[in-house]
Amino acid sequence: MYLRELPHRVRSGRAVRSAASKVPSTVLALGVVSLLTDISAEMVTAFLPMYLVYGLGAGYLQLGLVDGLYTGATALLRLAGGHLADRTGKPKAVALVGYGLSAVTKLGFPAAGSSLPMIGGLLAVDRAGKGIRTGPRDAMITFASPAGQLGRAFGVHRMLDAVGALLGPVVAFALIAFAAPDSVFVVSFCFAAAGVLVLATWVRDPGGQVERVRLDLRALLRPEYRRATVLATVLGLATISDAFLFLAAQQRTGVDPGWLPLLPVGVAVTFLTCAVPMGRLADRLGRWRVFLLGHLLLLAVYLLLFVGGNWLVLVAALGLHGLFYAATDGVLMACVGPLLPAGQTAGGLAVVQTAQALARTCAAVVFGALAAFGGLGMSFVYFGIALAVAVAVGWRSR
Repeated sequence: MYLRELPHRVRSGRAVRSAASKVPSTVLALGVVSLLTDISAEMVTAFLPMYLVYGLGAGYLQLGLVDGLYTGATALLRLAGGHLADRTGKPKAVALVGYGLSAVTKLGFPAAGSSLPMIGGLLAVDRAGKGIRTGPRDAMITFASPAGQLGRAFGVHRMLDAVGALLGPVVAFALIAFAAPDSVFVVSFCFAAAGVLVLATWVRDPGGQVERVRLDLRALLRPEYRRATVLATVLGLATISDAFLFLAAQQRTGVDPGWLPLLPVGVAVTFLTCAVPMGRLADRLGRWRVFLLGHLLLLAVYLLLFVGGNWLVLVAALGLHGLFYAATDGVLMACVGPLLPAGQTAGGLAVVQTAQALARTCAAVVFGALAAFGGLGMSFVYFGIALAVAVAVGWRSR
């Protein structure tokens, strides 16, 4: 295992304790960037299922294909973004390209109209930008944080990210109710552009802290890292996408379709309040253990949506789904970061993210096909069984 100690961390014991007592400014600045960007992204994400299913009449299979493309478009470019950040030693510059690419795509949605191919293409480009920026961004968080506080640092970042995830659906709902639907995309662009500006002006470039190296696949095939990557991929294959979870929550609890764009708010509220406590818990009890616990919470969501019911079931499902994200999103990166050698951080994190994204792409398409031919209820049964098996395998291999 690599216990990475970068040059800026080699300090006296007192200085290290002081640095660990507060969140680095780079992490906070990147959190603000993610907050603004997530408002932009979640405005579109919250609007999309209602627009496709109730506006354009798309079926479960079509929704699965579009959602799979939305998830999978990040996959290979995560590798490219991570490798480029490691190779050039300029993660901030690579992240700027990714954030900028996602921002400009928002202006293309009004022109796409009702064309599913054009909408799918724009979503692919938008997610490509996310793929390029994610590895370098998480690498900058890793570089800026004390080794023993990675869970907390990622928790704080994900908490700010969750604020954006909470506000995005609210802004979208308000625009749909009081303005033209196309205004969702214009306002989304404005938030994304603000995120790019904050990244360019407020985020400190790691500079000399990043060692420029060639990609060494042998280092990325170490047993601990390989095992974590494989298990994260297996769990991703049993993870139902947000679009289907929100649609199922609306349909199986009888909520009016007009409220569909607001359902992500319930997830974001829990994520926001629990991201930092979960990160601290992961640092104390074990990051992989908390990561697996999060997937058990997701299994409970599947069970609730299979049973269905009233608004109480809806609230419970959304709350547990937010806890799932709090226990897994940043915690996985905190698990993997210390396993990577210096100079391979962005690329190594991108490999895990790519494998997970490809797995979730396959899951979205398979779930869409199962729902189209067997109904939503039985699809949750199949995925629940698969997730239970995956968690059991992960626990034995932890």
